[in-house]
Amino acid sequence: MSYSRGRGLQANVLSTFDTVVMAVAGSAPAYSLAATTAVLVGAVGLASPAALLYCAIPMLGIALAFSYLGRIDVNAGASYSWVGRTLHPFLGFISGWALVISATIFMVAGSLPAGSMTLALFDDTLADNTALSTVVGAAWFVIMLCVVLGGARLTVRAQLIMSGVELVVLALFAVLAFFHTDNARAFDWSWLGFSHFDGMAGFASGALIAAFYYWGWDVTSNLSEETRNSRRTTGLAGLIGVGIVFLLFEVFTIAVNVILSSKQIEENDANVLAVLGEEVWPGWGGKLLIVAVMLSTIATLETTLIQVTRSLFAMGRDRTMPSALGRVHRRWNTPWVAIVVVGSVALVMFIASNALGSVGDILSDAISAIGLQIAVYYGLAGLAVVVAYRKMLLKSASNFLFGGLWPLCGALFMFWVFVESLGELSNAAISIGIGGLAVGLIPMLWYWRQGSDYYRPAKLDASRAVETDYVPGEQDGHARVHEGLSTDF
Repeated sequence: MSYSRGRGLQANVLSTFDTVVMAVAGSAPAYSLAATTAVLVGAVGLASPAALLYCAIPMLGIALAFSYLGRIDVNAGASYSWVGRTLHPFLGFISGWALVISATIFMVAGSLPAGSMTLALFDDTLADNTALSTVVGAAWFVIMLCVVLGGARLTVRAQLIMSGVELVVLALFAVLAFFHTDNARAFDWSWLGFSHFDGMAGFASGALIAAFYYWGWDVTSNLSEETRNSRRTTGLAGLIGVGIVFLLFEVFTIAVNVILSSKQIEENDANVLAVLGEEVWPGWGGKLLIVAVMLSTIATLETTLIQVTRSLFAMGRDRTMPSALGRVHRRWNTPWVAIVVVGSVALVMFIASNALGSVGDILSDAISAIGLQIAVYYGLAGLAVVVAYRKMLLKSASNFLFGGLWPLCGALFMFWVFVESLGELSNAAISIGIGGLAVGLIPMLWYWRQGSDYYRPAKLDASRAVETDYVPGEQDGHARVHEGLSTDF
């Protein structure tokens, strides 16, 4: 296997349509609905559609922050670069590290469902076999690892097939659910209001769950160096992706509340979509939605791999992590060292977590702690855009709203979620969540003392419309100056 430290990622591979598909796949609509709907309904009941609605608003603020920042700094590290160049390099590194830790844990968490749902297509009893599910899940993970290693074009082609089938199935069942007449209860517009929340504590409980339905759309920013016209494309794709998954989340959450009884939801907490499918289309419905969830799970393993490996690639390139992580394969133009390292670590963690009970218990707490790490890097990105655009916020109403106020509110919401999570999670989950971030201090301080240029950044200032980007194919990156860059929508 050949590599070159001076090569960059392959530019101009992805179109706007490709990146929209990646954004939707990153949020894994079918998987998120199957894994989390029963938990959300159990926490807030009929207020579940409202929880998703009111979490979508600040999430759009974070998507706007990514969009605005991506227009003035194209970097595979995304928030790692933006936060480091606006707030402080230490915060930037922690932002990137938070994504790396949360994504690695999520890949481990998502592999077992991929295996069990694949087996459920053939025999429901096989799906309960943890050992067999582990083998099948590991096989899917290795396949996705090879796809990501094969380059952006192969990755997108695989994603178009998986997400395409998933979205067609979800759209079909959204229509079938609308015309379903055997309902457990009638829809009421009050479900989208605040009346069904049990005070602020109830709203907080719903927010802690609903906010992370959306996680993953920001993979478009990690693909920015491989996207055509990325300064506009990646941000636009992220916004469209959030909008699409929001509609899917709302439609299916309402359908679950309308069509299924409370007892059905409670008794089938791990397989609500399959039960919904059987209700609206007896015989075939459950199987088809299992296929959608399986494809969604596999698809999001792929997008998560992209996020974590592109982030590590940017860190290796900046020498804030071992420089080998910044190596790019000569033929495939992918960060092969980062892919192999992440894949190996995640695979070992996945097998160990399902082979040893005690490790599995620890991993369960680790999965719960993902929210803490996501809130950190989303919240910091929301603050970073306000700092980057501080001299331009009063230049136009759109800059003030979309580049300032809305992202700031999104950041404050994320930090609120972080604080609220501390009161909701177990001590073990908090230790893993905060401890995982704290481990990042070791490489951060080590490479800071080694004199990495990342810790002496060129400040990101939108008013100057000038930025220093990595230029693919050039040794260590070179300054590229863009004059007259438009920073307004």
